[in-house]
Amino acid sequence: MMFGMMGGTFDPIHFGHLVLAEKAREAYHLEKVLFVPAAIPPHKIGEVSTSAANRLKMVELAIADHPNFEASGVELERTGPSYSIDTVRQLKQSHPGMEAALIMGFDSLLELHSWKDYQSILEEARIITAFRPGYPILKKGDDWPAFLHPFRERILFLEAPLLDISSTWLRVELMYERSIRYLVPDPVLEYIAEKRIYRDF
Repeated sequence: MMFGMMGGTFDPIHFGHLVLAEKAREAYHLEKVLFVPAAIPPHKIGEVSTSAANRLKMVELAIADHPNFEASGVELERTGPSYSIDTVRQLKQSHPGMEAALIMGFDSLLELHSWKDYQSILEEARIITAFRPGYPILKKGDDWPAFLHPFRERILFLEAPLLDISSTWLRVELMYERSIRYLVPDPVLEYIAEKRIYRDF
């Protein structure tokens, strides 16, 4: 059995995140997918203004009707930057006997070498990766980035109808009080409106 982990700021969570998680769950028969909001993403220190509590609540609202999706606050409970290797190890401990898989876009996979202890991440978890528009598709015989060569068997490819939605763009739309309907789940949209999360920059 295998469970999936999807990390990110989720600022806000949108249908692009949810479609990727659902297609990964379906393709690789994942027991569950854990959505893990980052408290302090190492590559976005000083850039995330939305509180962790609000981002976690938006995730909970977005996935409330899915029996195989769960929100996890493990990174919010730790101090300091949110390093993925720590999360992988912690979640593996709480899911004994299950294999772990990190779900990410192909653009994130190409940047994995910049993550803390990326070799340990690739040793301790599978990677389920999907291709974003504009990125080349690597097949078995193609040239891979050198840092990925030793881990090729750890990487699982996913064909999915990826939605090219950017949380950054959504925040800008909200800042200018423009509609993001049909881009995020309705409960998330209602929560954003109620709390005016992105209106008062």
